[in-house]
Amino acid sequence: MHPPEPGQSAPWHGTTVLTVRKAGLVTVGGDGQVSIGQTIVKANARKVRRLGKGEVIGGFAGATADAFTLFERLEGKLEQYPGQLMRAAVELAKDWRTDRYLRRLEAMMIVADKDVSLVLTGTGDVLEPEAGIAGIGSGGNYALAAARALIDGPLDAEAIVRKALDIAADICVYTNRNVTIETLTT
Repeated sequence: MHPPEPGQSAPWHGTTVLTVRKAGLVTVGGDGQVSIGQTIVKANARKVRRLGKGEVIGGFAGATADAFTLFERLEGKLEQYPGQLMRAAVELAKDWRTDRYLRRLEAMMIVADKDVSLVLTGTGDVLEPEAGIAGIGSGGNYALAAARALIDGPLDAEAIVRKALDIAADICVYTNRNVTIETLTT
């Protein structure tokens, strides 16, 4: 990765967030490492939390302050559209893409409720992952590949997320084993 151009922010690393939906459970998990460049600045960040009165799980990759701003906006949309995660996510994505302030936010989000799992991006994407599995962040593709390999086995959604995050931590230097896991019954 190249250093940022003058006037650009430093590239961010340090996150692996994964969601798996299987056999009546949906789990979102994320590691706790935050890095700036090659330096670990925090090892126990909570990048996964419950939203919308506990009925939605969200996880983020990217700038922490930006992600918390997006979580707050999503909570507002969930209050406006209770029980409608897809509608709330689409409304947030529209705002994120068109609002001058929000457009500058550098983060991605995974959100899930009992019915749907989604990946949200600042380009207006609201993506429902294939087979109920999605990964974001610097180790997201490693965790995604591991989860896909484990999905047909005997492990439940939470065990798959734990194992896949552990595998990602073996591969991605920006991912650690200090994980936060949240699970909902579907």
